[in-house]
Amino acid sequence: MSWVSLLLTAWSSRAPSLLLVVMVSRDVGLRVGLEGVQTSMCSRWDSRVEEFNQGQDGDIVIGGLFNLHYQPPVLDQEFIKPPFYNPCTGLQVETLKAAYAIEFAVEEINSNPLLLPGVKLNYRILDCCARHPWVLQGAFSLIGGERESCNSTATLPQSHVSGPSSDMRGGLSVPVIIGGASSTTAIILSTTLASLSVPVISYLASCPCLSDRHRFPNFFRTIPSDVYQAKTMARLAILFHWTWIGAVFADNDYGQLAIQAFQEEIEGSGVCLAFSEPLSRETIEEDAKRAATTIQHSTARVILIFCWFTDVGELFLELAKRNVTDRQFLASEAWSTSSDLLQDITILNVASGVLGVAIRSASIPGFKRFLQRLKPSDRPGDLLLREFWEKEFGCSLSTTPSNPQSMSESSTTASISGPSSYNRSPLAAPLPLCSGRETLEGVENVFTDTTYLRSTYNAYLAVYAAAHALHSLLSCPDKESSPSDNSTTCSSPFNIKGKELLEHLNKVNFTTPNGEEFFFQGADIPAAYDLVNWKTTPDGSLKLVLIGRVDGLELHLNKSTIQWTTGSSQVPISICSESCPPGTRRANRKGEPVCCFDCIPCADGEVSNETGSHQCKRCPNEFWSNPGHTACIPRKVDFLSFNETMGIILTAAAVSGAAVTTAVFVVFLHYRNTPVVRANNSELSFLLLLSLKLCFLCALVFIGRPSVWSCRLQQAAFGISFVLCVSCLQVKTIVVLAAFRSARPGGGGLMKWFGPGQQRGSVCLFTSIQVIICTIWLSLSPPTPHRDLGFQGSKVNLECTMSSVVGFAVVLGYIGFLACLCLLLAFLARKLPDNFNEAKFITFSMLIFCAVWVAFIPAYISSPGKYSVAVEIFAILASSYGLLLCIFAPKCFIILLRPERNTKKHLMGR
Repeated sequence: MSWVSLLLTAWSSRAPSLLLVVMVSRDVGLRVGLEGVQTSMCSRWDSRVEEFNQGQDGDIVIGGLFNLHYQPPVLDQEFIKPPFYNPCTGLQVETLKAAYAIEFAVEEINSNPLLLPGVKLNYRILDCCARHPWVLQGAFSLIGGERESCNSTATLPQSHVSGPSSDMRGGLSVPVIIGGASSTTAIILSTTLASLSVPVISYLASCPCLSDRHRFPNFFRTIPSDVYQAKTMARLAILFHWTWIGAVFADNDYGQLAIQAFQEEIEGSGVCLAFSEPLSRETIEEDAKRAATTIQHSTARVILIFCWFTDVGELFLELAKRNVTDRQFLASEAWSTSSDLLQDITILNVASGVLGVAIRSASIPGFKRFLQRLKPSDRPGDLLLREFWEKEFGCSLSTTPSNPQSMSESSTTASISGPSSYNRSPLAAPLPLCSGRETLEGVENVFTDTTYLRSTYNAYLAVYAAAHALHSLLSCPDKESSPSDNSTTCSSPFNIKGKELLEHLNKVNFTTPNGEEFFFQGADIPAAYDLVNWKTTPDGSLKLVLIGRVDGLELHLNKSTIQWTTGSSQVPISICSESCPPGTRRANRKGEPVCCFDCIPCADGEVSNETGSHQCKRCPNEFWSNPGHTACIPRKVDFLSFNETMGIILTAAAVSGAAVTTAVFVVFLHYRNTPVVRANNSELSFLLLLSLKLCFLCALVFIGRPSVWSCRLQQAAFGISFVLCVSCLQVKTIVVLAAFRSARPGGGGLMKWFGPGQQRGSVCLFTSIQVIICTIWLSLSPPTPHRDLGFQGSKVNLECTMSSVVGFAVVLGYIGFLACLCLLLAFLARKLPDNFNEAKFITFSMLIFCAVWVAFIPAYISSPGKYSVAVEIFAILASSYGLLLCIFAPKCFIILLRPERNTKKHLMGR
């Protein structure tokens, strides 16, 4: 954007004559344009660009545009005369001190034989009062070398001119301007003067946008960019775990871009902005009330403020009225060192504990002595010193006593609050005459305090940067160089080209009088800040305390020395949601910032061992989460043991079955010669009881910690025991059928094939087949102990895994085949005479046996872990109890309870 387009945008509706003259200047020459601008602005705006001091005559003049008075609040727009700005009010002591620092630096440079030898440096500083039209008028006046200023109009008092004589103002144009006390002013100056290649060095403009060398090729500054300040504040928020922060910012480039840089820095760090409230200088009272209401009702306890100190004062006054004193404020460099706020007792409770980023402080050797020696009697033309003197000592330098209205209007109307404004009511009593013995020696105030020079030191550095660039530009090559080189590179102090000076400014690299290295990185200097804290003193006032520093992005902070807003050393807490404790994870709330969340317990098998975890971590396979979900612990090995309830019940059932079987065996052995025992093939009955006892006992092999041998034994014992049992029943059924057939005519020879030897041989044959099947299975692919990790739980299931399902299926299949065959034979023999009614009991027993094992298959497959083992044990016990009860219970009933029926007569009679 050119300076012409900027003016077209800013004042097209108010100053058409100004625009016309500026556009003409591009075509007919700089001098005509500047004269036109001067005339137009004087006639349209009643401007008051006031001169601070030009000092002595010099070969090169450095220009300065300062806001020595506070900006007037409103524009007088009565529509009965041309637009008119009210006079500036309130002398800015800090800015006045910075102006004197320029004078001090010029004197140092002129007395230094190594810097600009043979060239006398001078300065010319204008007070532009932060009004943009006056800034432009001052800039045109400086670069055009104008002798006259607009403040000769009758409506305005005489200009503030200090120095030996106002006649000594020269007509030299300045090659460089030190100015731009705000980012907006710097943007206007740089954009306007870019086409003229006039360098602008600012000591206070910190907007990140000014680092763009394409837009602002002629801009330099001795204050770091706000990008570094915003990053420093973001790192402070992260350091103190403030995740929920409110923001108040100036509604201009300075505030908006600073907040933008802050948000970019906190992105992904878990820090969020609870709110963002802009403050506009034109509507500061309404904006301050709105922002105070937001702060009062917000849950954020830490408030970040990027504003000018006067705006912060309005906001703090509103908060004090509402008694909002429990907020921790983060201050930008624009107000973190404001003496006005520090000395304002009305905001003491609100401002206590402020933590701020400040411009890096430094000292200027000899500057304090220079200030203390200033006297109006030695500088009769320095009206600004006169104004300061009368306010400081409460006396008048006029020949007659006066009140504040006897001076220029700029010193009569109240402006900002606080001592540094030196406000006095227009109705105050007339001031007495000064005695002439007043002196600044021994006076301690804002003006003479040079302990921590910040913006003043930046202005001091700007002069030295300009001086070194001029020195480099004016330095001729060595005598050995060719004459042609001399003629082209040796510049004259009276013919300095802006483009050449810009090139040398970009290459400036020197050591300051303090011994620090100074250089530009594009438009900027390396980032360096102080960290300050507003502490309450024993007398109830606030004082500024240095608590750390920032070099680049490295924080050096003494946390133990910080006094927080609570008055203690306890760091304030500012969060939207409490940090999730270990064992939980964060779950963002829909439609809310990421700093606002709920804490959800981790799922089983997942843990979080840190505070504020975003996710829970799954434990390794061999581990499981503890009850608090804070650590992974080894899973407990789980198997059907003898100690647990289910194991005890099954063990008791198995042992009871074996005991009952033994009891029946004893009964049958004792009554082996009775008809009931003898009639039902006592040898097979005893063998059947033995096999049933083995069936009950094999269930115990399934209980306990699986091992290699227990896994092999349990399946072999189960398969062989049940085959032996079913074989006995099958042979008994065949014998019944054979006995019935032999009773028929011609069937007498059938029983010889089913004698005792054949019966024993048949049982052995059927059992041997199962033995062979088990031997092959266990030899090729036996069951082995295995940790089952597939079942997600706090326990690892230790079980005997079937390496070969085919082997187990063949074992069960063979048992099922014999059982079905036995059931079929028993079913065929169910209607035999009552003498052979054992077939009925075999039929019922085999029905129970088959039903149990048919139901076993799906139950076994679907049961997890040790429950599958329990299902198999239950099937073994159920089928064994079924066989025992169905076959032997009726006989035991007759033998023990109905002995009269245990006779051959009774048995044959049926």
